[in-house]
Amino acid sequence: MTREDFKDADTTTADTGNTAGGRTAPGPASLSSLLVSLDTGAYAVDSKGTVVAVNAHAERLLGRPEEEFLGRDAHDLLHRSRYGAPLPRTQCGMRQAYMAGRTVQSEEEWFERGDGSLVRVSWLVTPCRTDDGAERALVLFHTPRDPEEVRAPGSRFISPLPELERLALLAETTTQLTATLDVETALRRLVRLVVPQLADWAVVDLVTERGEVRRTTVVHADNGDLVRREDLQGPLAPVPQDSLMPLARALRGVSPALADPSLHRTPDSPLAVEQRRLFAESGIHSAAVAPIRGLREVLGALTLGRADRPEPFTAADLPLLEDICRRAGLALDNARLYQRQRKVAETMQRHLLPQLPHVPGLEMSARYLAAPDASQVGGDWYDAFVLPDGATALVVGDVVGHDLDAAAGMAQMRNVLRAYAWSQQDPPSRIVSRLDRAAVHITEVTMATLLFARMSPVGDGRWTLSWTNAGHPPPLLVTRDGEARHLTDGHGILLGSGTDRPRPDGEAELPPGATLLFYTDGLIEEPGRDLEEGMERLRVHAAALAQQSPDRFTDLVLERARPADNDDDVALLTVRVPVGGAASRH
Repeated sequence: MTREDFKDADTTTADTGNTAGGRTAPGPASLSSLLVSLDTGAYAVDSKGTVVAVNAHAERLLGRPEEEFLGRDAHDLLHRSRYGAPLPRTQCGMRQAYMAGRTVQSEEEWFERGDGSLVRVSWLVTPCRTDDGAERALVLFHTPRDPEEVRAPGSRFISPLPELERLALLAETTTQLTATLDVETALRRLVRLVVPQLADWAVVDLVTERGEVRRTTVVHADNGDLVRREDLQGPLAPVPQDSLMPLARALRGVSPALADPSLHRTPDSPLAVEQRRLFAESGIHSAAVAPIRGLREVLGALTLGRADRPEPFTAADLPLLEDICRRAGLALDNARLYQRQRKVAETMQRHLLPQLPHVPGLEMSARYLAAPDASQVGGDWYDAFVLPDGATALVVGDVVGHDLDAAAGMAQMRNVLRAYAWSQQDPPSRIVSRLDRAAVHITEVTMATLLFARMSPVGDGRWTLSWTNAGHPPPLLVTRDGEARHLTDGHGILLGSGTDRPRPDGEAELPPGATLLFYTDGLIEEPGRDLEEGMERLRVHAAALAQQSPDRFTDLVLERARPADNDDDVALLTVRVPVGGAASRH
């Protein structure tokens, strides 16, 4: 607003005696006539700052009837900080201007409307003298033309909850939501924090990374339990950019707002139609909607609804809702970032791992489970390939470290080992000894554990296994009858130790139908417990799964034997020996 916008008001106006359309007011007739003639919000105050006259535009813009203005201190009634707090008189430029009798204008001030919401206004204060000689100050204001610039209902500073309860709820929100990096878990915790303490219903709408909107959570309180309404969940219509409905505004990042389903407004978009259906199905009679913002974008919106309790939401509820959503936004932002990192890590790791070969008579299954920390791309790997003499090479290993260097080192070790195993028909111990000497010069690996084995058919349906173990957990052999034992022979020092001591080999015959399991230490290692305890736990679980198919066996072993607080990645390789019949050589 410029001074020219108010130029007709910046003078003393004589009373013409004609106040067509005017109203009776305590102030002189000339003042009432002036206010009626202005096409903007206006009110007049006396030397003490008390409102003595107001026009219809001001009543409409501020949602207050005339009786709420007259006789009230304008500063106490209207003037607020941008956060809704009462504005100290010494910091109020408008009050200072009309108390000093100066003409001042400003582009920004915050007024509190009758419903407790805030509205930003541009204003001009100018002194004037009425016909009876009384000195007044005329205040003219208007709201921004862009409705997105109007602060939505709900910036009253005082929360309806007692301050200690409010702080306790916010602290619990922070604790609960930052303690998980899973989006679904964070959402479950969020709705449990607000239902039934603040609302009967909670609805979460999230904006996907592709910009689509999905109603992911609809729950309500039922005798102390939370009941999910999956029939009200699902994809939503796109967010309209010109809609003034509270949900659309929240999904665009506009401040919290109250929603009154009883107003029966005509929906202005398909999104508003869906919101009206939610209110009709749930019986919500009062709602509050707030955006969930991340650091860079709007992640979604939280709608709280009241259906069972009679009291409606008021503007005083909105600052608390905004604080909760701010914390939820940071937690969801972190969870989404974690999921993206985890997906990248798993994709990279899986592309580095091989496809299992088809070996007549053998059934194979392999699994890789990334570390819980999404940034820890692991060095665990498995491998299986057919050698020129018809034997099948089986490998499981673990490069020290949890980063991109470990993953790259794993790929280097695998390729060097494949080259040696393919070109030299030597026992596993000699192959791994050459690998140990070469790794220092042609890979970036400083230390690693490894188990390398050759599995060969010997006729009559029998198979033999020869292996060497470089500091790795021993393989597990499970018979068809459910007897399980670790193959502890052939155990030597890990790779990268710098020693030239000969490595031992182990050898065993594999009975028909037996299952052989290779694994990394993430499957058995548990903080505060001996490794032997994890190995025994694995042995017991694997023995009970002897009759399962290799795929099912691998999945259940991973599910049952892996410690709950494991922070390492896991690689597994399962091989099932045929029940009978000789296998052909390649």
